[in-house]
Amino acid sequence: MKALKKAARILLVAAFWIGVWALAAWGVGKPLLLPSPVAVAGKLWELMQTAEFYLVTLNSLSNVAIGILFAILGGSLLAILTFRSRLLRELILPLMTVIKSTPVASFIILAFLWIGSANVPSFITLLIVLPVVWTNLDEGLSQIDPQLSEVAKVFRMSFGRRMRLLILPSVKPYFISACRASLGLAWKAGIAAEIITMPRHHIGTMIGEGKLYLETTDMFAWTVTVILLSLVIELLFTSLLKRLDRKPIEEQEV
Repeated sequence: MKALKKAARILLVAAFWIGVWALAAWGVGKPLLLPSPVAVAGKLWELMQTAEFYLVTLNSLSNVAIGILFAILGGSLLAILTFRSRLLRELILPLMTVIKSTPVASFIILAFLWIGSANVPSFITLLIVLPVVWTNLDEGLSQIDPQLSEVAKVFRMSFGRRMRLLILPSVKPYFISACRASLGLAWKAGIAAEIITMPRHHIGTMIGEGKLYLETTDMFAWTVTVILLSLVIELLFTSLLKRLDRKPIEEQEV
């Protein structure tokens, strides 16, 4: 019952903003500047009848997924290394600060010159997500109780048991937080990279071409596609992370 109420509330909010959009389009009266929701929905349906739509969508999704995967793996490994070496942490911290403070467009342009348009979206996604993952995991590792670490050393616990009973319970909330924070950033950064570099058969390229050729309805249709995909991905990840958050770490006797 609670889920139905929540779904109904979401639908009402969506209907309200679609209504605002429709009124604004009617007030402007120029589809070239602001197409109506009906026109955009019709165009989106038309696009969904083509094989190219799914090829383009799959390409963009794979770019973002690859970037996130490598960022999580790289950020986790880097967090472990910097946790074990304070000198390395002091060397890495300014780099992460520079990455977080530099405009994404600057990195996109530089990456385009270095590695070509096809690889830029994945690289930019990795670059944006990496500092988020490292920062959260670094904080989580720093919260491990030193006394428990000493107990683990005294009892000569294996690395696997320490990981399962000591490290993972401390790091898990920070890892989940990093994933939640990274998801939206990764998707937006990847699409922005596609819009600027325009690799073939990608969503960002379609949006860029819509702007270039003044096909505003197409541009809105692809933008709606991005929004819908983002909502679906976020919903799936949130559900997965909630299950992970509730799942207890396997306990074994010390």
